[in-house]
Amino acid sequence: MKKNDTSKTTAASKEAKTVKPKKAAQPYEIGELDQYLFGHGTHYEIYKKMGAHKVTVDGVEGVYFAVWAPHAEKVSVVGEFNGWEADADEMERLEPAGIYTRFVPGAKEGDMYKFCIETMKGEKLYKADPFANYSELRPGNASRVADISHFTWSDDAWMEAREKWDNTKNPMSVYEVHMGSWMRHPCREDEGFYTYRDFAVSVTEYVKKMGYTHVELMGIAEHPFDGSWGYQVTGYYAPTSRYGTPEDFAYLVNYLHKNKIGVILDWVPAHFPRDAHGLADFDGTPTFEYADPRRGEHPDWGTKIFDLGKSEVENFLIANALFWIEHYHVDGLRVDAVASMLYLDYGKQDGQWVANKYGGNENLEAIEFFKHLNSVVLGRNHGAVMIAEESTAWPKVTGAPEEDGLGFSIKWNMGWMHDFTEYMKLDPLFRKNAHYMMTFSMEYAYSENYILVLSHDEVVHLKCSMLNKMPGLGFDKFANLKAAYAFMIGHPGKKLLFMGQDFAQLREWSEERELDWFLLAEQPHQQIQNWVQELLHLYRKNKALYEMDTDEKGFEWINKDDIFRSIFSFVRYSKDRKRNLLFVCNFTPMEREDYRVGVPRGKQYKLILNSDDERYGGTGGERPLMYKAVKKECDGQKYSFAYPLPPYGVAVFEF
Repeated sequence: MKKNDTSKTTAASKEAKTVKPKKAAQPYEIGELDQYLFGHGTHYEIYKKMGAHKVTVDGVEGVYFAVWAPHAEKVSVVGEFNGWEADADEMERLEPAGIYTRFVPGAKEGDMYKFCIETMKGEKLYKADPFANYSELRPGNASRVADISHFTWSDDAWMEAREKWDNTKNPMSVYEVHMGSWMRHPCREDEGFYTYRDFAVSVTEYVKKMGYTHVELMGIAEHPFDGSWGYQVTGYYAPTSRYGTPEDFAYLVNYLHKNKIGVILDWVPAHFPRDAHGLADFDGTPTFEYADPRRGEHPDWGTKIFDLGKSEVENFLIANALFWIEHYHVDGLRVDAVASMLYLDYGKQDGQWVANKYGGNENLEAIEFFKHLNSVVLGRNHGAVMIAEESTAWPKVTGAPEEDGLGFSIKWNMGWMHDFTEYMKLDPLFRKNAHYMMTFSMEYAYSENYILVLSHDEVVHLKCSMLNKMPGLGFDKFANLKAAYAFMIGHPGKKLLFMGQDFAQLREWSEERELDWFLLAEQPHQQIQNWVQELLHLYRKNKALYEMDTDEKGFEWINKDDIFRSIFSFVRYSKDRKRNLLFVCNFTPMEREDYRVGVPRGKQYKLILNSDDERYGGTGGERPLMYKAVKKECDGQKYSFAYPLPPYGVAVFEF
């Protein structure tokens, strides 16, 4: 079949699956073994061969380019090294995979380039490199030659410790950050972005002070539009040039690790934008996306959907996950929009989707992709985490693939988030009618390994900031928010909080401006920050709050049915039962001067956290630190003690 025979479908990708390797290639070349593995979706380090790599051939320095364009008629590499002439450096097609390669003498690091792809229809497309390690700063969209092997890592202690880290037994409190709007640099005359290196120092200082264990970074992979927040990616293998070079990004990760802070990246395998220079219709045909628009397009988002039925596309994504974790030492990926991948009818009306071969709406290829992805990533990188942003009741998201689970480490608890925020929005007078919203999550708390999330999605698009979700005015808003955060810290599950919410940002978040740090000059905002800081350090210091997150023996309701007073009390147990914590949370403005709480032991109970402390915006009234439980039945417990519980009061006792 001739390449320009459009009456038949080019079968390069299928043929690659049956070809056996015959000979080894030069280290810099795409050889038959590379094609064979790529065609099977198992070339996990394909990024070391594809894209642009500095090499020396017969003593001549230059760059070796490689791109997958199986349905192209012809491909050339064009760039600063050849005056952007389309015919200057035509690439050689490798069969059967449909990969094009070219060594260009004299091309050097920093040179901008694209691939000129002549389609079977005779059109010329100028595409950025899907495997590029660096890109031109937007609004430009060319790729740049980058040697990412320079950086000298010094985070060995962290990486060794990570191999023994277990997300089910260790604390994990995540600070979700959008770099471009976290803080603007006062000395930069351009857009004011912090560089990766500047940000490393500043965010480390803040995170250590507050007590977070991890930073989750939004929008790191290259993307053309700031307003997408990084969720419409064109450069999957390139840290965005908005904040510096690839080496600068490596410095950021290394710096955080040396300060014992983990790094999580948002990762977007669900879809990609239609931008002309990107992956869409890459070689003039649907290359990375499904050909049928009922499978290959998100009508609401205006984006393309990866064709996970192609081994090469699956390989592109799995190798990309490994690239961030293995090359850049990232500790985990938060996988965006998992539900949109699992359901063929996600966001679609009748007639806009196609059922699977069994007539169902499950995307069978996505299911196998996730099993493959998580098995490989976590199997090769002990202690790394794969986190699913999955918003439905899909079973076994964090179950083992061999038991028909998807294999993720952790799942976002979107059910808890929705119920929790809806409850907190209510006037306290009406909370008694929605009491179950705060208790229902414990009915399914151990069905998955969960992380409780109050993310960027909850403080945009007229949803209000966390503070402005709270009812009332002044004191009531801040007191409600304090009680909300304490309940979140006490509830089983890892924690995630979006930037700005830990000091009660008033405005919704916008990527166009920095956080309102000036609010910290006002006492109520400083007091909220003090409270969150205290909660985060309490969380890290007390094993009862994390080491039995996935064991129902680690949690006990004392009273979950105090409906008319809207008070919740519960115990978190440590594994050895030596340092347990009792939480009492009052979600009304009513003071309970002699609130009696049932307790499981006739022991001394030490008050270790009190929201009425003046440092957190309370009255500062004095009260005892020790409380002796007496043998008096309360809340179904044999023992109890009384405690003055203030309006919206939170008390945490150790026993």
